[in-house]
Amino acid sequence: MSDADVGTAPAPARIHPAFVDDKAARWMGVEVLRAEFGDVVIQMRIRHEMLNGFGMAQGGMVFAFADVAFALACNDPDGDGSTITVASGVDVNFMKPGFEGRLLTATARLVNQTGRSGLYDIRVTQEGSSGEEVLAEFRGRSRTIPNPRSTSKDS
Repeated sequence: MSDADVGTAPAPARIHPAFVDDKAARWMGVEVLRAEFGDVVIQMRIRHEMLNGFGMAQGGMVFAFADVAFALACNDPDGDGSTITVASGVDVNFMKPGFEGRLLTATARLVNQTGRSGLYDIRVTQEGSSGEEVLAEFRGRSRTIPNPRSTSKDS
């Protein structure tokens, strides 16, 4: 997607390390507009294969989209890779249905961090007939743990 496809938003200078191998996010068509520690904006267009039997965006797809923003927000792109931050719990409230062709935007922000625990709010909005509509509100709780990929394996 070019800058013209997302308005005037500049492309990120580098790919966030948590996004590099995220095959689910790539399949969903997630585009990263901003990805700094505690401050993330991503977009995705709802496709036909993301719909449920009622013709609306399947709730799990909206959840997964918000979860991508959460993962990017709680993992410092400038970290050394020795730790990762993962979800310890999530609450999501679906406010409106999403429909095929609609552009979703998820905005994630750090609310509070104490030690290895964090709290994040992620708002998912969509283009609506009367402007921007809130599709879902997602609150994520995080925990920082040692990166299992960076620890040595026992023989």
